[in-house]
Amino acid sequence: MDFKAARAKLTEYLGSEIKDKRVLAAMSRIPREEFVPAEYRHQAYEDRPLPIGWEQTISQPYIIALMTEALELAGGEKILELGTGSGYQTAILAELAGYVITVERVPQLAESAREVLHRLGYTNIEIHLAEETLGWKKGAPYDAVMVTAGAPGIPDDLLSQMAIGGRMIIPVGSRYTQELCKVTRRQDKNTVQKMGGCRFVSLIGKNAWEN
Repeated sequence: MDFKAARAKLTEYLGSEIKDKRVLAAMSRIPREEFVPAEYRHQAYEDRPLPIGWEQTISQPYIIALMTEALELAGGEKILELGTGSGYQTAILAELAGYVITVERVPQLAESAREVLHRLGYTNIEIHLAEETLGWKKGAPYDAVMVTAGAPGIPDDLLSQMAIGGRMIIPVGSRYTQELCKVTRRQDKNTVQKMGGCRFVSLIGKNAWEN
């Protein structure tokens, strides 16, 4: 399969909805096939989620692009990602920002993502196993937070780790369907912008869902 041609075709397709040229350029460079199991590589550039084991998925490219665009990254930011998964979203963030700290609760996924990201040459990423408290307080404050799992509400633990003016993208709702929300932390009152329906695996931890 000609992965390079398939990647270019997907990027062109995403460009009809995604206007941030930096996001599209990053996705045009990153080999998504490296982040999916071998049996699904022929589907790597279809606009759909794919299983990566342990009841987890690599998200639909359009949703990834939409969420990344909404963070409004200019370069140089420190980012927190919850749910490393395959590491594909992590790679996109690393292309667009200064430094990425990402947490994952499945040890096998954290290790496989670490291996792929190292092989591809990324040096501005830290991968940690998730602790009971959501996020990674040792690295706070963060300019942007990307949550790739659905939460029952907007967790205070994550808000407290954001810089003033920082943006968080998080799916909020039930275990089965959520609405994508963009939260901007303000000095007085935070703002929440709703971006439409979505469906993610559950965010597990304190301030979220029980396992």
